[in-house]
Parts: sequence; C-alpha cells; structure tokens
Amino acid sequence: MTAEQTHAAGPLSGLLVADFSRVLAGPYATMLLADLGADVVKVEGPHGDDTRSWTPPVRDAVSTYYLGINRGKRSLALDLRDETDAALARELARRAHVLIENFKPGGLTKYGLDYDAVSLRNPALVYASISGFGTGPGRDVPGYDLMVQAVSGLMSLTGDPDGPPYRAGISVFDVMAGNHAVIGILAALRHRDATGRGQLVEVNLLSSALSGLVNHSSAYVAGGVVPVRMGNAHPSVFPYEPLPTADDDLIVAAANDGQYRRLCEVLGVPRLADDPRFARNADRTARREELRPLLVEQLARRGAAEWFDLLVQAGVPSGPINTIKGGFAMAERFGLEPVVEVGAGERAVPTTRNPLRFSETPPVYRLPPPELDEHGAELRAWLAAPAGDIDV
Repeated sequence: MTAEQTHAAGPLSGLLVADFSRVLAGPYATMLLADLGADVVKVEGPHGDDTRSWTPPVRDAVSTYYLGINRGKRSLALDLRDETDAALARELARRAHVLIENFKPGGLTKYGLDYDAVSLRNPALVYASISGFGTGPGRDVPGYDLMVQAVSGLMSLTGDPDGPPYRAGISVFDVMAGNHAVIGILAALRHRDATGRGQLVEVNLLSSALSGLVNHSSAYVAGGVVPVRMGNAHPSVFPYEPLPTADDDLIVAAANDGQYRRLCEVLGVPRLADDPRFARNADRTARREELRPLLVEQLARRGAAEWFDLLVQAGVPSGPINTIKGGFAMAERFGLEPVVEVGAGERAVPTTRNPLRFSETPPVYRLPPPELDEHGAELRAWLAAPAGDIDV
C-alpha cells in the first residue's frame, strides 16, 4: 500500500455519505468525497449501476467506465420496491451526514426518500439532488450529457465553421455538474457546522452547462452576440490554436502582448512584435489571416517537440496534441504521478489520481471500486442494529 492508502484520515474523515446516484455526475462527485476521506455507501439496484454494463473497454471483464468513477465506496444492493429494503434505505438516510441522488425529480418520494421526508428524520442532513433540467417545467425531460451538450449550445461551438456540430469527447457537463455538487455539499456542510441545520442542494446539468460556457455565455448575455463555430480558433485571442510545424501541429497560446513578443523572438522574427498591424491582441485577432501564415512560415523550420521545449523555456504557452497515452506520459514527465493503484492483490486497480493536493490531509485511496453488493451483509447488519441519533 502507498502512504496515501495507509494515511489515518482525509479531510472529510467521519463523514457518512449515502450515495443514491447512478451513471456519472453523482458517482463522480461521491468518488471525490471518498478520496477526501468520506465513508461512501453506494446504494445500487439489484442489477447494479448502469455503467457496470457500459463496455468495451474492460479490465478483467469489468467496465473501465465503472472503475473510473467508483473507487473508495462500499456497495449495498437494495430493491426500493421491496419494503424491507426501502426501510434499510431510509435508515441509511437517517444516519447519513450527506445524501446524494440523481433520480428523476420526485422519483424517490414514493419510497420516503425525498428531501422533505428524509429531513424530518434527519434535519442536519445535507441532501444533494442532481437533475438534467431542474425541478420545474423541465423535470420530466431525461437528463443525459449529450442532450445537454446539444440544447445548451456547446455543440454549436464545436467543429469546423462549415461542418456539422460535434459533441465534446467526454461527458463534460456530467463532470462539471459533479464538481458543482461537491462545491455545494461542502458549502452546505460549512453552514451546518455553524448552525446545526442541513439543507437541500440542487444542481442541474443545463445550469452547469450555461455557467461552464463562461466567455461564450457572457458574449450572449452581456454583449448580445451569439457565438459560432470557429474550429480550433479562439474568438478573442490570436494566436491561440494549433499551428503546423515541420511535422505535427503544435498548440500555441500567446494570450497577451508579452507572450506574443517572446513567441516572435523564439521564432526569429522579432520584427513581427513591433509591427503596428499586430501590436495588440485586438489587432492580432482582427488580422489573424494576415499573421497566421507569417508564424507558420517560421514554425516549419522545426518539429513540434523541439518548438515545445524552446517555447516553454521562453515562457510561451504551447503544447503537442497528444493521445490520452501521451497525456499521461506528459504528466509523468512533470512528476505529477497521474496513476494511483487502489486495492491489493487481484483486486488492485490503477486509477487516475485525484487532482487535489493537500499539505496536511492528502486524498486517501482505501477501497477499489466495489463489486455489486460487496458490502451488503455488513451494511445490512449495521443498519438493522439499534442506533442513536446521528452525530451532527
């Protein structure tokens, strides 16, 4: 085991999280909480989380999708349609400090697991609910990331100007909503520490998406401009895109005047930094079609890897366009140790390291992604035993 795996406690040690979520946004959020020391009980239906069957690829016949977002948890399989199991679920909610769910809005009410019912028994509970489109008129619209990429406008920004819209390569808004859920949970826990009262935290994918579109959202809301697809170009900065070299394309992101000047010096054309046509970012952006071929002409003298080293040494943001394998190799090169092994022996699973670093309470990697109902017997026995009021 690593030092992180044997570390006494993470910053959320002692926090019990009842995880009634499935697929990506919720499980990603609860994995982050588990990494920070929380005790996460993953409540699954009799057939398990959907992502258990999302294959290929697999590792030892287990979906790598599932493995990637479920470390650090204990699994309890419950059929909420069975009253005995539903009672155990309600008892778990009564004892928990945090409950997170992403059922269709109102879907847990018939089991007595909605916020109003649960908070009566556990008023200090922080109850996080993730939906696709909120609990108002959009409550009945299924919430899948691809749908949200479409309706939010992201796909209208992705792809070549004259080509079709494209989805992002990952479920970007599920991940974003999961992060927003964690932020909301931590803020609500801070409030609970101060007042003793829990609360309902609501996150929806569409709102996360509109927030995450940042400058594009602001262009519309504050400027009345509807952004359009520009391929790999940036609407407000140039150069800030892939440019061809002697072999491969290289990302060049000279986002201010100082970086642009250093870029010109490294490329051997300092005169372009003093050229009044390109003096300011606004000038370079307006005249990008004039400036691009002048930069490309110089970049053609070397390959992408050599330019990367020279530009980074000069303080000019740049980078090769890697595969995922290359991305992990780059992280290894920079000493970021991007892979951590969770579990031991046959259960050991390599997973992607939590991105947070703490000087006193580092993330912990205690449990590999659980098999379905792996901890069912011990959890049922614990929930069936008498217990006093939870420690708030």
